[in-house]
This record gives sequence, structure tokens and C-alpha cells, in this order.
Amino acid sequence: MRNTIAVMNTKGGVGKSTLVLALAETLSAYHGKNVLVIDSDSQASVSSMLMTIPNLHRLQQNGLTIVDFLVARVLQDAQADWPRFVVRNVSDVDDARTVYLVPSDMQLTLFEREVSKESLHGRLRKVIGALLAEARSVFDIILIDCPPGLSVLTESWLREADYHISPTKADYVSVCGLEVFRRFKALNPEMGFAENMGVLVNMKDVGSPTEEDYHAWLISNPDNRCFDQVVPRAVALQEAARFHAPDRSYFAKYPGETGKALRKLCEEVLARMGIPTGATSQPSSPPVIPQAGTPEGPVSVAP
Repeated sequence: MRNTIAVMNTKGGVGKSTLVLALAETLSAYHGKNVLVIDSDSQASVSSMLMTIPNLHRLQQNGLTIVDFLVARVLQDAQADWPRFVVRNVSDVDDARTVYLVPSDMQLTLFEREVSKESLHGRLRKVIGALLAEARSVFDIILIDCPPGLSVLTESWLREADYHISPTKADYVSVCGLEVFRRFKALNPEMGFAENMGVLVNMKDVGSPTEEDYHAWLISNPDNRCFDQVVPRAVALQEAARFHAPDRSYFAKYPGETGKALRKLCEEVLARMGIPTGATSQPSSPPVIPQAGTPEGPVSVAP
């Protein structure tokens, strides 16, 4: 099943992590999908959006992040089962109970330095490929939040994932970031690359003639495969990035036109993946994830 999506743009500040959060929660709450979010950004932005900061720090201190998994498998060539690093019961949306997370840590940048220093790029890609191959059969959809720029880790995700989505703002610098990415993708085609699901115009100021011109320019290039739905700039999405306690409903977190835009976008994403669309109140069966943890820490599972 082709269900892994890397979300990236070489330009930062395009609202990528907030978009990953909104997609995951909408796919869970509105479509009943089991969604795994893999946070591959050293800033751990989407991790901090899906749980409290104290709980995230606890997981980082306990060695339960993507960094710890990759250090064991790539640098130490040791056994490490990826389900142990999956966290359940994340999200502050009370009707998005099927979102799961592999959290990140700032040490990720140091890990990538060691990979380059020891020339372990091939082993890294093999580990990433094996992780996605196994996770595909467990979750309905896997979203990978990649950092801006083109690191050795991001390249591994992009070469092993099934699709990539490129969020962009409708401005000159962000569009230039897409061009850098397009040139990178054209290098070494024999190594494989994720299929372009589409360019997504994010954080659009719907009243700006300049942004409208850039949007029209993006649409005019068929290679961009631009999504029909855009995500407007909205205070609600800025607030969505802050973890809220107690939990709130999906429609409280993503009200009005913001929620409507996200739901239409998710329908497009599912359609481009060949998955039947339409709201459902019946979630998929819970994935079987032995030894998955909670935001408070690891869970012991009896043999």
C-alpha cells in the first residue's frame, strides 16, 4: 500500500509543521484514519504541538525519540524496534484519538553530522526504507515532517516515501525554494524518489493581489500539480499550534472556513492516494503496535 507522505520545502517558514498537525487531526477526526506522524525536524515543532512540553522532554530524556532509534540502528548497528518509539494518546482534539507520533529531538542535527562523518548514508537509507516498509502495513497514512533544507536524512525520507507534498507560501522566496527542490529531485534519478502528490499553497492572504499572481503562476505549471484547495492565513491555525489542555473538539480547534478548507484538502489528499473519501464516524481498527508508549513514557507490555 502506498501511504507514506514526506512533507517538505527547502524554504522554511511556510507553515509545514502546522499543516502536518492539521492534516493528521483532520484525517483522524473526520475520516477515521490511523495516522502516524514521524517528526524528522530537529526543532520538534509538530511533537510540541501534539503533547505538552514536559511530556516531550520526558520522552527525550528517556531516549524514546526518532534520534534514539536512528542512533541505535545506524550509528551503533544495534537492534531497535521502531514500535517502541511510537507514542499513542497524542493530540488535544478529543475526537482525533487515532493520531500516533514518533517524536523528535534537537540532537537530530548531531546524528546527521555523524552519518556524514562516517559515510553511513547507505545504511541510513536502508534503515529508513525498512521502517516505512513495516509501518505501511500498520497505519492507514504516515506523514513525515521534514525540516527545511536538504539534509542526508531528508533525502532518505524523500527517496523511500511513496509521495511528497510541497507546502509553499505564494511569495517569491518560497517559490524559489520549490525550484531548488525540483532541481535536487532531478539529480540521480536512478536512486528513486517519492512521487509528487502536489504543491500546496499555504498561509495565503486571500486579499493580496501579489499572492494571487504567484498562486496563478504556480497553477500555470502542470508539473506542480497544485492542489485545488488552498489553506488561508488564519488566526485559528496559529492557535492550533499551541497544545491545549483540556482537550477540545475538532470544530473548536479548526472552526469555520479554516476547518472547511482543511477537510476539503484532506479529501484531495485521499483522492490522490486512491483512497475512498467521505466523512465517517467509524474509525479504522486500532493498529497493533507492541510496546507503544504514551506521552508520559513507555508502556510495559506483557509477553
